[in-house]
Parts: sequence; structure tokens; C-alpha cells
Amino acid sequence: MTRKAMINATSSRALQNAALPTPPKLAMGDMGEAGGKDALASLNAAVEELKALAIQPLLRRAILALNREDFDTGGKLAIEVLERDEENGVAWYLLGIARERAGDFPSSVKAYEAALQLLPSHAEVANDLGRLAYRMGMHEQAEKLFRHYVDHAPDRPEGVNNLASVIRDRGRRGEAIDLLKTAIMSRPESHMLWNTLGTILIENGDLESAFSFFSEAVRLDPKFGKARYNLGQVKLGLGDAAGALEDCEEALKRVVTADDRAMMTLARSSYCLALSRLGEGWDDYEARLSPQFADLTNFNIDRPRWKPGDKISGKTLLVVGEQGLGDEVLFANVLPDVVRKLGPDGKLRIAVEGRLVSLFQRSFPDAEVTAHTTHVWATRPLRSAPNTDHETVDLWTPIGSLMREFRRNLEDFPGPAVPPAREGFLTADPKRVAHWKKLLKTAPPGPKVGLLWKSLISKDARQRYFSPFDQWAPVVKTPGVSFVNLQYGDCTEELARAERDFGVKIWNPPGIDLKKDLDDVAALCCAMDQVIGFSNATLNLGAACGAPTWLVTAPAAWTRLGTDRYPWYPQTKVFSPAQTGDWGPVMAEISEDLAALVASY
Repeated sequence: MTRKAMINATSSRALQNAALPTPPKLAMGDMGEAGGKDALASLNAAVEELKALAIQPLLRRAILALNREDFDTGGKLAIEVLERDEENGVAWYLLGIARERAGDFPSSVKAYEAALQLLPSHAEVANDLGRLAYRMGMHEQAEKLFRHYVDHAPDRPEGVNNLASVIRDRGRRGEAIDLLKTAIMSRPESHMLWNTLGTILIENGDLESAFSFFSEAVRLDPKFGKARYNLGQVKLGLGDAAGALEDCEEALKRVVTADDRAMMTLARSSYCLALSRLGEGWDDYEARLSPQFADLTNFNIDRPRWKPGDKISGKTLLVVGEQGLGDEVLFANVLPDVVRKLGPDGKLRIAVEGRLVSLFQRSFPDAEVTAHTTHVWATRPLRSAPNTDHETVDLWTPIGSLMREFRRNLEDFPGPAVPPAREGFLTADPKRVAHWKKLLKTAPPGPKVGLLWKSLISKDARQRYFSPFDQWAPVVKTPGVSFVNLQYGDCTEELARAERDFGVKIWNPPGIDLKKDLDDVAALCCAMDQVIGFSNATLNLGAACGAPTWLVTAPAAWTRLGTDRYPWYPQTKVFSPAQTGDWGPVMAEISEDLAALVASY
């Protein structure tokens, strides 16, 4: 694309973007923001050196607009300069800043790249382009850009800080820690370095040390909102949701950028939910749809969007699954209430992950269930419901937004079913349940206990919420139990270790793909005497279908909604440590309960 074409494409692009749902992040460093005050001051000096005096006033006005956070005006002024001189690197840089801060990341990338070609010695361009690449998940490119910045501006701590952040996220945590420690030795007054080192420690599970580093960052700069926010994340990991909320509220008072505000508001939603303040929590949860999140899904559905209070009786409502597969199942808890609210003349349409279609169709036989599809559009995932007749849809909604009306209080969740009513809001295939019960008789004797111990998305900080397999030893060694593998993904190593080190052979169910055959997985779970594990997709499927479930979860997990139970699946018993990572007492408790199960079998 020529630079002239880039100008035209950017100037014609609407200054709004589709909604982007995102889960709350566990910790965040400080990479600065597009067009920080120092960078804009440097550009002002560069403008003075330009020979084209006619465009100097336009550039100055653009810089002033960006300083005022008026990104619309700043971007338009930059485009006006480029229409006169498409080789003006300063204008391309200003346009990149304006488009990034407005949430238009594809245009911003093109503008930054043009600026970097025209201003190779202006290191801030490489830094801003690196930050944007980092936000978009392009970590290899971001590392190269940050190294360029460090080479050209070795005296600026943000260069080492940003480089360490991307090295951390590429899995080289030891290298990142060494880089930051060296930098802190020479710049102990840099609050951002202390903060970023804290983010690595929290991912390593060292909450106490992370607490110390974040506290030092806050001491060095009491107005540093990101460190205060991260301090709250540590408190949540230590089981102090109230303290986490207090820190988040203080951090929000200091926020100046829209993306930080969206991130912290989303975090505040999880703290409120963890404190049983459901109404506030679900309202804040809408922040997941902010255009400031660069890496998650847009919705391409050209119909009016449902909002709380809208009358849906007698109408056709399209509900679209979002987040991960387990979240689609979890939030389906609300669908029976939606069906009742639609009434006999209403129509429910559900778009879910393709592997869930048959299960949801059986569970909601009067609904129309189809698969949503997701493809990349302008670097962003774009989700649609292509097999639904949109013209006949009155309203649509992402499934999580329904909580704002239907789950504002704990009392809105269904309680335990009274026999003979069945547990669960999804319906496993009864023929397949019978098939698995028959086949399970060929497994070793004893109560059949399905075991789950990890998520395939257990990367970065999320791994803190799953116990290492070795710590399952007290559970797996419980005598008299017939353990069945329900864990999807490659678990060859763990199964071999159980047999070699624990002396226990975990039975593998034949003829099923535990990752793909989700309808059959749900039936297998319902055939079990007990399912035990962390909250991954399989556990959610089984519990949603009413399988007897023991859930192992971190302290203050927001999905417990401030209770000692799991309101989404009322038959579920919760096992949780007093502090994140302290799994020993939990495993001992599960083993005791398993022994009691064996005794009653």
C-alpha cells in the first residue's frame, strides 16, 4: 500500500470499533502510553527544525491536541499535514499515536511503520510501535523494536522495562529478572522497573516478594496507578478481595488513559463479584467489550443489541457465546431463565462453539442452535453467526451480558434440585450415559472417579491457579478408587508418572477424543460416581449436566461469587486453599473425602 493510499484509508476509517470482550488480566506492567509527554516534547523540538514552515502550525496544533487527550482532532490535523507532505515522518508518528489511542490498531501499525522509516533516529517511534506490537500479541516483533529503542536510548529506563516485559511473556523469565535487577541497581528510583519485576514474581507464584516490589513502586511514586492496581492483584491472590477492590478504586482515580481504565474496570468487576456485589460486578464486566482491548473478538451482527430492561417476551433473541469454551458453558446457566422470559411466543437462537451445538440443541429443544464462526479481520478476530437468519432477529447479545439482568443477586441462581428433579441445566445424551456406565464396569473395581488437573491455556500467570501434577499424589494414592482420565490434551507424561511414582494406573476411556467429542465427554462425566478437578472446559461440561463434582479452585476466585460454594452448579463441592499455591491441605482433604466415598460405595 502506498503512503497516499494509507492516508486515504485512515482518513476514511470510522473513528469507532466493534466491541472486544476480554477476560481480566492478572497483572500488568507499565510500558508507558502512546505519545507520552516526553515523546511529544521531543516532537515539538523536531518541528522547529522543519523547513516547511507552512505545516509547522498544523503539527504544533496536533501535538497540543494529543497533549489534551483529543485524539480525534490530533489525528485529523496529522492527516491534513500528510495530504500536503506524505513524507513527513512527524505527522505519521502523530497519526499513529492518535489512531492507537482511539483504538484503531491496524491503522496505527501502518502509521508507526511509515514514521519509523522516515525517522529512524527517533527512538520513541520504535518504542511506541513495539508497545503496540506487544499489545497485539506480536511479541517477536516487539522484542526487536524494544532492542532498537534500548540501543538508541540506553539511558531511559522504559527501554529496559519494555524489553524485559516482552522477554517475560516469551517465556524467558529468568533473563527478564536478571535484566531488571541490573537496571534497578543503577536506577533504584525507577518505579516502573520495581513494578515490572513484581509482575514476573507474581506469575512465578511468589506473592510475598511481588507484594514487596509493588509496595516499593507505590512508595517511589504514590500516583503510580498501575502499581497500586497490581498490589490489589496480589491481595486477591492472598484471599483479600476487599483489599484488592480498595486498591483498584485508588488506582482508577489516577488513571489517565482509556485502555488502563478499561483494564482496571474489568478487574474491579471480578473483585465486586468475589465480594458478592453482583449487580456492580456485572455492570463493570461490560468493560470487557471496550475497543481498547486489542487481542480478542469483535462481533459482526448487524441487529439491535439487547440491554437490561428490554422487553423480550414474544421476540426473537440471538445469544452468542463468548470468551472460552468453558465460559460459554458457565454462562449458559442463565438460558433457562431467558427461555421463560421469552414466553411461548418468543424464540431463542443460540450461537455456540461448534463442538457444543448438539449438546445445547438437546438441552434447549425449542431453541435454534448453530455454530458461531470466527475469522481474522484487520488483525482482529471477528465473530459472527452465519447460519442464523439475522433479518428475523429482534435483539442479540453476548451471553455474558445477560448476567446484568438475570443474575444480579445470589438468590437469582438456581438452588440444588429437589429429587426427582435432575441437577444441571444442560442435558447429556442418555444413551451415551448408559453406554459409558456399562463400559466403566470394565475398569478397575471401586467408585469411578474422573480426574482433571490442568487447562491447555495454563500459560503465564494463569498457571498459578492449577496445582502441579506431583501434588495430586495424596488423592491418586487413595486406596479403593478407580480413577478415570478425563483430562484432554497430551497427558502421557502425567499418566506414566502416576503409574511409575504413585503406583496407580489411571484408566483411559477408549473410543473418545476428550478434546473434540464434547457431547460424549458430557455423557462420560455423568456416568461417573465423582468428577474432581480444576475449572477447565470438561469440568464445566460435566457440572452443567449435573455430574457429581468436586471443584478445586484458588482462594477468592470471582466465579465463587463470594461464597464457599459454586452457585453456577449447586451440586458442586468446593475445595480451596487459604492462599494461592498452598495445595497440600486441599489435596489431603480431598483424599479424606474420597476415602469416605469408598467406604460408602
